[in-house]
Formats: sequence, structure tokens, C-alpha cells
Amino acid sequence: MNAKKSLLELIQCGKFALLTDEQIAKKLRLGKRELGGLRDILHSLCREGELLRDSRYRFGTAEQFGAIRGVLSGNERGFGFFIPNNTALPDLFIPHRALGGALHGDTVLAIAVGGRQGDEGEILAVLERGKKELVGTFHTDKRGGYLVPDERKFSQDVVIPSNKTKGCTNGSKAVAKLLTYRENFVTGEIIEVLGKSGDFFTEETALIRAHSLREEFPAEVVAEAERQAKRSPLDELADRLDLRDELIVTVDGEDTRDIDDAISIKKEGDRYLLGVHIADVSHYVKRGSVIEAEAFKRGTSVYFPDRVLPMLPTALSNDICSLNEGVPRLTLSCLMTVDKNGKVLNKRIQPSVIRSRHRMTYKEITAIMNGDTATVQKYPDLSEFVRFAAELTEILKTAREKRGGIDLDVKEAKILYRDGKITIPDYERTLSHEMIEQFMVLANESVATIMTEKGMPFVYRIHEKPSEEKARDFSEFLHGAGLSAKFDPENVTPADYRTLLHAVEGSSLYPLVNRVMLRSMMKAIYSPENVGHFGLASDCYCHFTSPIRRYPDLCIHRIIKECLINAEQTKEKYKTAVASAAAQSSACERNAVEAERDVDALYTVAYMQDKLGEEYDAVISGVTSFGVFAELKNTVEGLIPLETLPDDNYEFLENRYVLRGMRNSFHLGEEIRIRVAGVDWGLRRVQFAFLNKLARGGKP
Repeated sequence: MNAKKSLLELIQCGKFALLTDEQIAKKLRLGKRELGGLRDILHSLCREGELLRDSRYRFGTAEQFGAIRGVLSGNERGFGFFIPNNTALPDLFIPHRALGGALHGDTVLAIAVGGRQGDEGEILAVLERGKKELVGTFHTDKRGGYLVPDERKFSQDVVIPSNKTKGCTNGSKAVAKLLTYRENFVTGEIIEVLGKSGDFFTEETALIRAHSLREEFPAEVVAEAERQAKRSPLDELADRLDLRDELIVTVDGEDTRDIDDAISIKKEGDRYLLGVHIADVSHYVKRGSVIEAEAFKRGTSVYFPDRVLPMLPTALSNDICSLNEGVPRLTLSCLMTVDKNGKVLNKRIQPSVIRSRHRMTYKEITAIMNGDTATVQKYPDLSEFVRFAAELTEILKTAREKRGGIDLDVKEAKILYRDGKITIPDYERTLSHEMIEQFMVLANESVATIMTEKGMPFVYRIHEKPSEEKARDFSEFLHGAGLSAKFDPENVTPADYRTLLHAVEGSSLYPLVNRVMLRSMMKAIYSPENVGHFGLASDCYCHFTSPIRRYPDLCIHRIIKECLINAEQTKEKYKTAVASAAAQSSACERNAVEAERDVDALYTVAYMQDKLGEEYDAVISGVTSFGVFAELKNTVEGLIPLETLPDDNYEFLENRYVLRGMRNSFHLGEEIRIRVAGVDWGLRRVQFAFLNKLARGGKP
């Protein structure tokens, strides 16, 4: 047995575990001349991943150190936080001296070492580098140059040798491929020059690159999509329910870029016959095809004010799979009979073919609901249709409220970019929006329930109940606000939260409770295991209604159709595939949401740059130790820095979301008057100046 293997076994068995090189040398009775050779062997074993070494120069296995696997989240000031893969374990603060060469996003092994607060850790090994490429601003120097990453959590500048700059000039935005990773010294090469830093569209492209979003489709994917798009739906109607003569319409926003859902509704006595008809994308995107592989990688379409990065090529998303008005399209229909109490009496899923009678907008449906003469005359066949739809919408809303469904007032920014001009209209949500939302939710529940009853492997949309810690913090906040929290933090229910919202509805506390409640809740994700959807008070839920833009919907469409043919074979075929589909879909969704927020923030800054000095009514939407955030009616949010607030000695009460001084205080939900004070392009943030508080109703 050679010395290296023998030494490894002595450490692995525990005899030499967690000893320094000098202590090991003493046990082996080695002299000073032999110590160098021992160190070489130990360092070699560390490089090979057999051993770890801590900052005290002790050697051992991961198990002996009690090392745990996780990801490092960096900070621009040079330290980081270790986030364990096991969510039951606490995060650890990692000071700069204990990073061990790890960088933001790296998968690492770490140990807890105590520290002043008992929450300090140390990185022992980097298992996988999280960043292979970085976007940033290039600066020239004598060696060639260096890239300052846009990602502030990546605190290390990237050294670019002179022969690897690709002609990049000083101050340009660029993408660098990382070549070597050494502690405090990372090198790379420029692989793409994006343009001058500060240019609006260069900055937008930089954000797209930073999130590793896929813009162009591979040629073979485009070619296959175009081949599929040439197939005529009329040649493939076998075993399909023919609904071409039914009154079926699509309802979307005026700027909708893909149309994948349509509805039909009739009334028989006091029962409603509701049909939700979804584009049968899986008919054209076969499992194992190049289109399917690309859709899996993308996971979702990503929407920006000036463009969309679609999951599927336009030959599919905007043509053969889009439920365009007046043309036959293949669909998968969820047909439901609903009683006057909102109970689904029966439900079934059927491959079908439809011909959309009208492409309607939310505004047009709302106009018909309101009896607008011109719109009613334009669509004489829709008056009864819309009346039945409005009735059923109210029935479903009431039924979900009784079950405890939580209708959080979550505003989403609507940023429009047309003819070179950015506009952000005031937030609007009408009954027609709620109509489509209620119908799609009901279809999603019905589909998930049918497949669960059949025992199919499936991709569920789950929303777990709040953790005990978050629910307890929310309870403490409510008590601090003078409200009674009549729920058990260990087992909070949707009905508990719904009751709370009803109790404060119409009061000045409603916006405050609504926002803090939202912060207490978990994030919805995709999962192969059904644990229900807390926010909807649903025992069984999935995403079925958007296969053009979401991979999980496409995946379950395939499962549904194959299940209708051979259930047992489908169970075996997809029992492992759903786990990877759920994990990939969740990861892609998170990345897409972050990218959309970043780009929206960029557009918001550009929009507000022309509003400097203007005054608005706003609502405090966030409270921090460094100031308060305020939101306008059109969802634009800005920061009021602490140092610009009325002179006072402020204390930040984190659990109560209050910034309290001796004479002044600021809390979530308060209505205030602000002035637009500035914009920060680097942080993509708008700055407001506080003017005064408003009484309920918007008066000073």
C-alpha cells in the first residue's frame, strides 16, 4: 500500500481525523525534512476531493467536519451567506476570510464555527462553480483590462489579459467567460461586446445575458416548427370532439402576444356548462423532439415591454397553436357542469377542435357587462354569453371565499413600449379579468383532480402553507397593530387569513395587513407531489391553461392525452420524468420572474426620468432600516432614503414594519404625498422625497 492511500485510510478511520499536518507528522514520528512531503500528499488529497481542510489547517472528511452542502450568496462588500440545501437548517454568515475562494453562486461545503452571534460559518470546499460567464463593464489598464460585474453579489473583478479583450473599449458593456478561479484573482476572456455602458438598449441586453436567457432558436428547431405548422388541423380530426359550430371566444389583453385559451358557456336550468379550451400544443411538439428539448431548456416564455422571448418558435406560438379568430384549431377541452353553488358536478377532458368566433379583449367584455350600446351592437351574439359568464364568475368567487381562498390585492406593473415611448397606466382589474381567472383556476383544479384520481404521475402547482416562523411573525405583527390573530401559527389555514382580510376590509389597516400577509406566505412552485395550493384553498391544482408559454402545461397535456389512451402504460412512462420537469420549470420560472423585474425596473427608471419634480399620492409599500419605499397608483415604486425623512431619531421595528421616531413614524400602508427626486440607473431605482402624510381618502 502506498503512503498516500495509507494516510487517507488513517484519516478516514478516525485515527488522524481533524488533525493538523504537524500533529499528523508527530503521530507518524516524521522529521522536519519529511514534513514537506506529508503536506504535498495532504494537499493532493484535498485537490482530489478526498479530504477537506479548514482555516485551522486541520484535515478530515466532509462527514468528520460535519460539512453540509449548499450555495453561497455573495455580497458586494466581500462577505457572503451560506444557504444550505436542507431548508430546515439556518443560513450562515461567511466573513471574507472564511470564503475559501468561493464566489457568489458556487455550490460549496461549509461548517458552522460559532462566531459572535452563533451563526458564522466557513467554506471548506467549492464543489461546482455557479458562474461560468459574467456581464459587466469593461475598463482598460496596462495588463489589458478588467470587468466589473453588474451582479453586485459577485464582488470580485475579472482580470482580462490583453490578448483576450476582443477589441473591447473602455466603458463598454460586455460578457466575459471565466477561465480561472483563484482566491482574490479571477481571470476571463471577453466573448461578446454589447455596446456602450449606459445606453438603454445595451443595458436591457445586458440583463438578458445576465439571466442566461435564450434569444434565438437553433436552426433545426425553427425548421421543425415550420414543418409542424404546415400540418392542417382539418386532416387530423380523428377521435376529436368537433366544437367548431359552438360559440367559443378568446378573451385577452389588447397587447396579448399568444392566444392559447378560449371559453364557452351555456346555461341549462340552474346549471352552467363551462368549457375551457386550450391549444393542443403537444400535438405538434412531440416528446423527444428538438422543439421539446428546447422548450424544456427555456421552461417558460419571458415577457419584456419591447419584446418577448418565447418558449416556442413563432410558427407554433403565433400560428398553428394560436387560437386565432375564425380558423380551426386543435385543442384539449376541459368540460365542466357547475351548479348554482359553484360545485363542479361532473368534469371531463377531451381532445377537440374549435373555431374561435371572436377575439375579445377584457375592455370589450367589460363594456358588454356594463351595457355599452356600441359594443353590444358590435357583438349581438355575446350578450347572453357574457351574462352567464358574469353570473358564474360571482358564484365561483363566493364559493372560493367560503372555502377560505385568499384574494390578495397584488398589483402587477403594466409597462407599455410603443413607437419609442414608455407608458405605465394606472393599475386596473375588472370583472372580466376575474372571469377568466376564475374559469382558468376551475379548469386547473378539475384537470389536476381527474389525473390524481387516476393515479397519474403529474406536475402539480403547489403553494405550501406559511412556515411556523413566518406565521408567528405575522401574528406578532397583528398584535402590535392592535388586531387579534385568532390562528395557530403551527397550522394556519387559508380560512384564517381570509377571515383576517374580511375583518379589516374597508379600514385603513387593510393595505397594511394585505402586504404583510403576502410577505408571510411561501412561493408557489411546481412539484411531482400534490400538497395543495394554500392561497387558492385548493386540495389539488396544476397549470393546464398555457402550454404555449409554460413547459409544465405542455408536459401535463402529453400525460393527459396518453392517459386517455392507455393509463397503465402512461404511469410507467412518466413516473420519473415529472420530477425533472417540475424542478426545471420552477428554476426557469424563478429566473424569468427575476429577469422581468430587472428589465421592468430599467424601463421604470427611464419612464420616471422625465417626471423629476412632479408630485404624486403614494402608499408606503416597504419599510427598512435605510428608508421607506412608496408605490404610486400605476405600481411605480421609489425609495425615500432615511436621511431625507423629517429630522428624528428613527428606530426600525422589523417585525412590525415600522420606522419609528420620537415625533414621526412610518408604517406599511400609509398614504403619503411624494415628489420624484431622482433616478439611479446603476441600481435601477427611483428616488422619492417625502412631502406629507395624507388622511384616509387622499387629503393632507
